[in-house]
Amino acid sequence: MSFQAYLDAVEDKTGLTPRQLVTIAQDKGFDDPSVTAGVIVEWLKEDYDLGRGHAMALVHVIRKGPTIDSKHVGSTGTHRDASDTLWLDGKATKPA
Repeated sequence: MSFQAYLDAVEDKTGLTPRQLVTIAQDKGFDDPSVTAGVIVEWLKEDYDLGRGHAMALVHVIRKGPTIDSKHVGSTGTHRDASDTLWLDGKATKPA
């Protein structure tokens, strides 16, 4: 599953765009480098019932922003994506 597919599924499950969830995480201080991924994953499980894979996709965006490593772009790997920039503003507004 691509990183973008994980984020799209998070939106389906929570009703919130990835950008909205990132903003909530920032408001909670989860973008601080001292906060471990486990703390963020636990928050996403408790508040939004997200599993580890979906939560880890959000952890990436919370910590590193929407850019992913270009090795995933156009590859045949598990987390392949069409672009090195993830769309955070919701599926309905995603450019074609």
